[in-house]
Amino acid sequence: MLTLTESAQTAVDRFIQGAEEPVQGLRISVTGGGCSGMQYAMALEAEAKTEDTVVECGPVKVFVDPQSAPMLSGVIVDFLDSMEGSGFKFENPNATNSCGCGSSFSC
Repeated sequence: MLTLTESAQTAVDRFIQGAEEPVQGLRISVTGGGCSGMQYAMALEAEAKTEDTVVECGPVKVFVDPQSAPMLSGVIVDFLDSMEGSGFKFENPNATNSCGCGSSFSC
């Protein structure tokens, strides 16, 4: 399905531990929008929905809805922390086109 690098696992786990409300995992989905037509969405979730695929990446559970699953197959999510800033980076083998900022794509 998809993979979180160790750096991404550490970052997400840190966000989960710091959450004010109980969090069971991270939802990653694909929605319409962005400069290339599709964009990634991430949110901490209290629990998985019944139709979700649950992917365990180290200490992190990732929830993926059925509509997003085909577009997230084979995706590698990394977390970069540099002087230019920090954030998640998606490497998507399904993307035929992506924007310069890397936050949107098309299939």
